[in-house]
Amino acid sequence: MMKKGLSKLLGTLLILVSSSHCFAGGGGSEMAPAPRYEHQLNTITMQEVAMLVGKKDVYFFDVNTLELWAEGFIPGAVYFNVKDWKKLLPKNKDAQMIFYCANRLCNASEIAARMVMKLGYTNVRQMPDGIYGWRLANRVTEKP
Repeated sequence: MMKKGLSKLLGTLLILVSSSHCFAGGGGSEMAPAPRYEHQLNTITMQEVAMLVGKKDVYFFDVNTLELWAEGFIPGAVYFNVKDWKKLLPKNKDAQMIFYCANRLCNASEIAARMVMKLGYTNVRQMPDGIYGWRLANRVTEKP
């Protein structure tokens, strides 16, 4: 019995490993190759972010909806979901920039961070825990 279960598991693993492409689907869409990104995303923890709040030349960008932004944001953060978002970016392409959205299920900050990296910015970070994680940790927020 144990041997049969183990051989099933190994067979499944073999199929997964031998697949040459990764596929992603969901939301009712067709299965398609998962996107590959040319820029590696550099994440940052809430603890690291907390040490950077209020520091000069560190830019925080909130990539949430306007409703979520209005409920509170990391002190000093700028609302990023605007049409002319490129005007919000610092002139210094080496400036430290931190992007966040709602939580680990939200990928808006990942998308924004990658778009900024494509423009040549070199010190771009993304905080996966987002504003919900920030609030759950009882960290200070500001309101517009």
